[in-house]
Amino acid sequence: MDIRETLARQLPLYARVLLKKGINLQKGQILVISAPVEASRFGALLAEEAYKGGAGQVVFNWYCNDTIRLRYQYEPQENFETVPAWRSDFNLYYYRKGAAFLSLISADPYTMEGIDRKKIFAWQRAFHQAVKEYSDGMMASRTNWLVAAVPGAVWAKLLYPTVSEEEGMDKLWMDILSVSRCLGEDPLADWDHHLARLKERREWMTAQQFTALEYTSQKGTKLTVGLPERHIWQGGAESCTRGFLFNANIPTEEVYSAPQADRVDGVVWSTRPLVYNGNLIENFRFTFEKGKVVDVQAEKGEEILKDLLRMDEGACRLGEVALVPYHSPISLTNRIFYETLFDENAACHLALGDSYSTCLEGGPEMKEEELKKAGLNDSMIHVDFMVGSPDLSIRGVKKDGTRIPVFVNGDWAE
Repeated sequence: MDIRETLARQLPLYARVLLKKGINLQKGQILVISAPVEASRFGALLAEEAYKGGAGQVVFNWYCNDTIRLRYQYEPQENFETVPAWRSDFNLYYYRKGAAFLSLISADPYTMEGIDRKKIFAWQRAFHQAVKEYSDGMMASRTNWLVAAVPGAVWAKLLYPTVSEEEGMDKLWMDILSVSRCLGEDPLADWDHHLARLKERREWMTAQQFTALEYTSQKGTKLTVGLPERHIWQGGAESCTRGFLFNANIPTEEVYSAPQADRVDGVVWSTRPLVYNGNLIENFRFTFEKGKVVDVQAEKGEEILKDLLRMDEGACRLGEVALVPYHSPISLTNRIFYETLFDENAACHLALGDSYSTCLEGGPEMKEEELKKAGLNDSMIHVDFMVGSPDLSIRGVKKDGTRIPVFVNGDWAE
């Protein structure tokens, strides 16, 4: 069977996995899909599957990276300092109606190369404030949401520079389906098995109630990450506050929790490039003291990182700690995808910025001040960066000082 025949057979199955094992769309629920314009054919297929599955309405929010870049290139700074009411109303209107939100993304690590960062960060601040109710709701899982991937011409050319655009797109589709566990005869069953395994991992980690994790690697990482009392490890399917399960990322290989914002100390090195706001950042390290980044160095993109750390009070602290075995499907491709959704699921990672309140007992019902008092970080950003490697070791520290191996040589110890 050639690639085209395989894609014709498997793409509808991919759509079903996104809807059933990812977002878990409910009967009569509104589905809001954010997608690049070049993914319109798959968008139509996805919408049809959603309607057949009982969606009450399917709403699209299309975007185009080329025109987004033109806006930043030609419009004045003042246009990025406020958000039009119609833009914030879109998110808030559907969020308040209990809609599910599905974001289809496609990597373009050079979209914003050379663009004035003041405009980029001004828009990020303004948009966060305008839709804070919506973004806080996503972090607290007050409704179901999902991020998944589709190929794009830029991404395909980046990964397959020597073939035609059409062949590159087909190859990239196959990559996406492969690492998303959607090339088998029964992807829905494959996902049931995978989600069950992630559940075992997260339940074991939660039961340990480690007070901290200790990271070491040959590259120079020597980091201690404190964990708050009553923390919860998530990963794979989780419950939204409306009472049903969903899985927010496809692909996903991680179990994750929230660090204690003021108990992170040491040095950590990145192991994969970071693409942030259309800019590429490579070979960087952070030094932490009492939870705060006190030094940053990068081979490429250092100034972008420094601007990022100044976004708000919580931008220089950690909001997530995530565990991913080195021998996982994306890592075993031996490829950098230049897209965080993929690269973060190839390696253990940490995130600067906001914490998921679902990683604390009773967290989704707590107010901001209660979450902060419990040790969780608050920020307008949430930026994952990869720290996993074949030689990474992680030990969990118990309350009595006992240290238990969690990761040995990049993989789960058990």
